[in-house]
Amino acid sequence: MSSFTEPVVLDSKDTVIYLGNPNPPPTQPGWTRFVCISDTHGKTFDVPDGDVLLHSGDLTNLGLIKEFKVTMSWLYALPHKTKIIIAGNHDLSLHQQDGWYQKHGNEFSSQPLQDFAVIQILISGQRAKDSGVKYVQDERITFQAKEGGREWSLYGSPWSPEFCDWAFNYSRNDGKKLVSAFPKSDILLTHGPPLHIFDATTSGNLAGCRDLANRLPFLRPRIHLFGHIHEGHGALLHEWVAGSTKTPLIQSTELETEQAASGELLVDDDRLVANTEEYDEPLVLSHGGERTAFINAANWPAGNRKKVFNRTTAFGGPGFGPVIVDLKD
Repeated sequence: MSSFTEPVVLDSKDTVIYLGNPNPPPTQPGWTRFVCISDTHGKTFDVPDGDVLLHSGDLTNLGLIKEFKVTMSWLYALPHKTKIIIAGNHDLSLHQQDGWYQKHGNEFSSQPLQDFAVIQILISGQRAKDSGVKYVQDERITFQAKEGGREWSLYGSPWSPEFCDWAFNYSRNDGKKLVSAFPKSDILLTHGPPLHIFDATTSGNLAGCRDLANRLPFLRPRIHLFGHIHEGHGALLHEWVAGSTKTPLIQSTELETEQAASGELLVDDDRLVANTEEYDEPLVLSHGGERTAFINAANWPAGNRKKVFNRTTAFGGPGFGPVIVDLKD
């Protein structure tokens, strides 16, 4: 088991993950390179080239127009042909459902409420389209990463379990209803992590979603990208056992993995009882051999691991850089 403090390559016959390695070898014919980032919070940094850029939310710090301008100008200029982004709990102004932003936006900032029409143009307007940027919110899309190549499917959701009443939060009692709507796809983008997978916080909690963890043995995406818990930056290549309803347990350090396994860390939704068997699933369990690349790609340096690299580590810097996943087509 790696503590993720050194460059790591995790590989199989159809998936290769490069963690902490800014200069991986070129992709081979018949493979597609996905570059994973998250929790950039209005900051910019160098990003490796690839076929597809995936961003799993917290594009900004407070959802301000000036922050979106910085982030989107950066994303427009990146060379990836396809760039898929979702929102996170800090992207306040993107949470327009039921008038949430109009009701709560002023609770987080002294800035006036932002003009959503301007932000919508930045994330979904013509310049975004011309630059290959696609904003996804609770929808399944398909795309080709290469001309004449295979079609990939992706589902993106900005929601994460309740956290200080920020944007796109849901009550843990409502998690099952939300997660049940996630369809099977090649790639799953969620802002928040599943329970027990790179979700340990410095305060000693496991902040991930139990319902999401319960759903994953049925969904089995080839990539599940998330962020939200900055100190949980890490990657795991997991092979599904035939008929198993269990998800893995792993954190970004060996100590945290041991603490989570022994029950030393507090599970935020321990008051809830949720079993995989409760799902009325149209999907079937694995026959074995399928793999999921679990990626917490948070780029904001945080937690005990930050001390290993240097307290002054920059956004996207050592220990918290983009994660590269190569998938065989």
